[in-house]
Amino acid sequence: MASQTSQRNVRRAVVAGALAVGALTATAAPAAADPITIPGIGTFEIPGLVLPQVPAAPGAPVAPPMNTAGERAVEAAHTKLGAPYSYGASGPDSFDCSGLVQWAYRQAGLNLPRTSYQQAAAGTLVPLSDLRIGDVISFYGGSHSGLYAGNGNVIHASTSGQPVKLAPLASMPVDEARRF
Repeated sequence: MASQTSQRNVRRAVVAGALAVGALTATAAPAAADPITIPGIGTFEIPGLVLPQVPAAPGAPVAPPMNTAGERAVEAAHTKLGAPYSYGASGPDSFDCSGLVQWAYRQAGLNLPRTSYQQAAAGTLVPLSDLRIGDVISFYGGSHSGLYAGNGNVIHASTSGQPVKLAPLASMPVDEARRF
């Protein structure tokens, strides 16, 4: 009896709290109840209550899911902004240009060639007018590479004494772009 009373009180508290924040709706017809778990207390099924999908607030920006390997690679490269440049390094603590590109794509689940010249010869050639986040950009005749980060910027490890940085795409002579 005491157990049923405690369980009923917990149910009432859960319902009252959920209704107070507007996250729970009651239905008139019996429905399969989603169990509600309260950390440290337990899991409860409340017949007749259905948890709705809560939409985003009106006007709130909704970020699209990151689906492409290129988008995931850029996200990984962002975590290395400020990491030191080191010739021949491919991470995880220091990088040269192609090492950063290769490391970032490896985090996204793809294995790219190691050197900037090899990267410039791989993937699918894309017009510069159709750049997408994650496209590999070749500069200076293929001797330098970086990742297109969107909004006209590239993430790259430029040279000795300069950390991995975000820079305008137009700050270097672009040769071509490759998509993986």
